[in-house]
Amino acid sequence: MLALIQRVTEASVRVDDEIVGAIGPGLLALVGVEPGDGEAQVARMADRLLGYRVFADEGGRMNLGLADTGGGLLLVSQFTLAADTRSGMRPGFSTAAAPEAAEPLFSRLVGICRQKHAGGVETGRFGAHMVISLVNDGPVTFLLRS
Repeated sequence: MLALIQRVTEASVRVDDEIVGAIGPGLLALVGVEPGDGEAQVARMADRLLGYRVFADEGGRMNLGLADTGGGLLLVSQFTLAADTRSGMRPGFSTAAAPEAAEPLFSRLVGICRQKHAGGVETGRFGAHMVISLVNDGPVTFLLRS
């Protein structure tokens, strides 16, 4: 499982011109599920999303995680994140989990994050064509692997 996280001042996701998820300051996480991922990867990713220190403390250093700040978390499933881009000019998707395997794991990640994070967890819509708007704060962007 991998997640591309971006520290944002705001972010939202639309499906068919309807906002289905939106946050103020916090993290936008684009999440890819890979074959072989299971409960251990989901649990580790939830901990990393909530605890990864990308927010400034009083001294201006990145020492605070999302759980410390109480910011929002917008989780968006994105199978293209797990694409194989090592060769050629077109991505391959054999390195991404099939939708029937990925959806329950993504839903489990959402559930764990909602249970552990009082700051609010929003989502896109699994498998839908989504339009994401964000204001990247920094910019601060990291690729996390579980």
